Parts: sequence; C-alpha cells; structure tokens
Amino acid sequence: MNSLFNSDPIHLNLPDADITYFPNFLSKTEADVLFQELMNNTPWQHDYITVYGKKHLQPRLTALYGNEGKPYSYSNIVMQPLNWTLPLQKIKVLVENITENKFTSVLLNHYRDGNDSNGWHADDEKELGINPIIASLSIGTERVFKLKHKINSDLKMNIKLEHGSLLLMKGATQHFWKHQVPKTTKPIGPRINLTFRFIK
Repeated sequence: MNSLFNSDPIHLNLPDADITYFPNFLSKTEADVLFQELMNNTPWQHDYITVYGKKHLQPRLTALYGNEGKPYSYSNIVMQPLNWTLPLQKIKVLVENITENKFTSVLLNHYRDGNDSNGWHADDEKELGINPIIASLSIGTERVFKLKHKINSDLKMNIKLEHGSLLLMKGATQHFWKHQVPKTTKPIGPRINLTFRFIK
C-alpha cells in the first residue's frame, strides 16, 4: 500500500472549524483489500454505553488499536488498545504523512447495515487534549456524515463519506461542532471507519 491520494483535497468552508476532505485517499483496490482484511481479522466488540443514565448496546461494533498504556474512554466505556497490526501500521504511516501529524491510536467502527449509527457527539474527551486532530478513514458502503454547530443551529452540513476517503478535523472543530452518522432505511452494506487520534 503505497499511494497517498489521487484527488485534490476539499477544504470545507465552515466557521469555527478546520475540516479537509480527501476523496480517493486510497485507491479502490487498496480500500477493497483493507476492508476485507479488517472485516475478517478484527476482534470486534459490542459494548454497552450509558446514555442519560440508561445502558444500551452501541448501534455498531468497535475495536481499539494503539500504543501500549493509552486507553480511550467515552460514554462510560474504557477501551484498552490492541497491538498495532501490520496493515494498520501501514495505513497509520500514510495518514500521518498526508496530515503531517502523529497518532497514538485508531478507533475502528463497524457499521453492519443502515440500522447501525453514531449519535450526535464531539470528539472532545479530556485525554485528546485541546484542539484534537481527528483523521477519519472510511471504507465500505458510503454513508452520510452530518455536522451541526453547537451554538448556531442554522449552521449545518452533510458530507457523503466515500469508499477510501479521508476526513481531517482539527483546530477548534470539536469545540464548536458536533457530528453524527445517522441510521438509514435504505438497504445498504457494511462500512468500516478508522478514526486516528493522539491520546495524551
């Protein structure tokens, strides 16, 4: 896996945000190979999360890989990282090269079909520090990624995250914006999302 991206990056014109979209960050062949590798060899977890004091099964499967001693916490879940695999190490190098940033972990989300989702949230957990940089690689079925401003409800944007694309969020984005991947009633196939982070 040695290509970076073969389309010009798109910088989203949003206030209080610094977001860049890289379509075709991976070629279709590279994305297909990575998708099958992760589908077949990832020890997916199906955890309970706590929302408004009630426990629910997450509407997706997850796995965390990263540097030893760098757990990640959200919604009363504490995930311990698995050791980096060779395919994930190779992807990590590509992401670090294009974003010019270092990452200590990657959270994988497996959306099995249109019923799986991720609710409104910001990646602003304390272990990510101030102005965290989040690099999100999408492979598999295209899904809609929704953004909305935390203060100005008129500020919204929808992005279709394509197979092999990379979305980079940095600066004050997580302070001012929330995002989600909503459910859909369309009969669709699975998607895997890899979110690279630097845990303090």
